[in-house]
Amino acid sequence: MSQLQGKVAVILGAAGRGNMGQTIARRFTREGARVVVAGRDPKALEALAGEIGGVAAPCDITRKTDVEALAKVARDSCGRIDIAINCTGHGLMAKLKDTTEAQIDALTNLQFKGVFFFLQVFSEAMAQGGGGSIITLSSASVYALLYNHAAYIGTKAGADALVRCFANEYGARNVKVNALAPGLTSTPMTRKEMGMPGLREAFVREYPLGRIGTAEDVADAAVWLSQPASFITGQVLQINGGLTLRRNPSPRDINASLAAAKSGPA
Repeated sequence: MSQLQGKVAVILGAAGRGNMGQTIARRFTREGARVVVAGRDPKALEALAGEIGGVAAPCDITRKTDVEALAKVARDSCGRIDIAINCTGHGLMAKLKDTTEAQIDALTNLQFKGVFFFLQVFSEAMAQGGGGSIITLSSASVYALLYNHAAYIGTKAGADALVRCFANEYGARNVKVNALAPGLTSTPMTRKEMGMPGLREAFVREYPLGRIGTAEDVADAAVWLSQPASFITGQVLQINGGLTLRRNPSPRDINASLAAAKSGPA
């Protein structure tokens, strides 16, 4: 039997072509779940829902009313909610001295307030329905710092604290709340950067398992966390091949690796 047979899963952040949310949605469908895909591009969501036999729902996580409407769509169309996964995020790259108030506000809305709304709405919805599993996406950079990502890292760290708070308070009502922390991940969004000679090498040498991650790695972990057999809550699982045992490369490391690749063999 498939691992999620008969479950209902809501996956927010599934509008980007081939992104992590879409990868998880396809995997969950193969595992037998009925999937509600959500995000800010209705056309892309409808196409994905048609492909996987799921339901599409527009949702902007920064608006609590949108998140509440998403939960209602899931309940009305599928009868209940067993799993909710938040894959939204924005990897802003900006030096500390150059980060603007507008950028900080946007990331706070998306990666802290939005996560609060997501956990708030779906924890209560699942508690009323007998329980379930909630997952949000963190980042290995919270634990292995990456230069020029302070606003991103800070808001992700705040969301990790929210995971612990909601897990603590909703555990008695059979709701599990966890986060997954990938490192650099091979997706369509990173394809251009990863194609730069020397860049991948600068990162790979910091991964004990010898490669950067894939969206499929994250989907594998999400499937496990979504099952009743996963006796775990309030945790941030490091789905990053051991990166946090080492570190992310510094700008100097990256520039040296790019220069070495450009110059070729000595």
